[in-house]
Amino acid sequence: MRLRPNTAAYGTLAPAALALLLIAAPTGRAQAAGPFEVMAGSWSGTGTVNTSDGTHERVRCLAKYVSEKAGNGVQLDLRCATDSYKVEFTSSIIQSGGSLSGNWFERTRRVGGQISGRAEGDEVNVRASGQTFTALLNVKTQGTRQTFTMESPGAWVPEFTIALNRAK
Repeated sequence: MRLRPNTAAYGTLAPAALALLLIAAPTGRAQAAGPFEVMAGSWSGTGTVNTSDGTHERVRCLAKYVSEKAGNGVQLDLRCATDSYKVEFTSSIIQSGGSLSGNWFERTRRVGGQISGRAEGDEVNVRASGQTFTALLNVKTQGTRQTFTMESPGAWVPEFTIALNRAK
């Protein structure tokens, strides 16, 4: 089965994937550099998209991070695809203290929203929001590997999981 190509499905998956990738930096590093400095570069990985009708589809993602403001900010270019569709994101995120804030925009469908949350140790909990949805995210980073889950009950894509590895 394939995902329905509707705006609601893309709107739910888009911010979830973006928020998760943006905040996956470990926070237990030296204070001299911000949390996004370790993310600079290219990452890739795969995961699974589960839909409300029980469909499971593999997703592939490529991300490029540009660290700014001594690692306290990041610019992201993210591309994800399944056999049914693709999404292309850009985003800008800032961390101040333990709080994350920023915005995201999905180019192919022209939708966007806000990201807010907190980072503690190697785990991050985030809320990604847009006009028609809210997604709760949990991210864990260990070395060169990032894993995360997204839950958005009631959405066409209520669950999304992915694992990324730093490109060599």
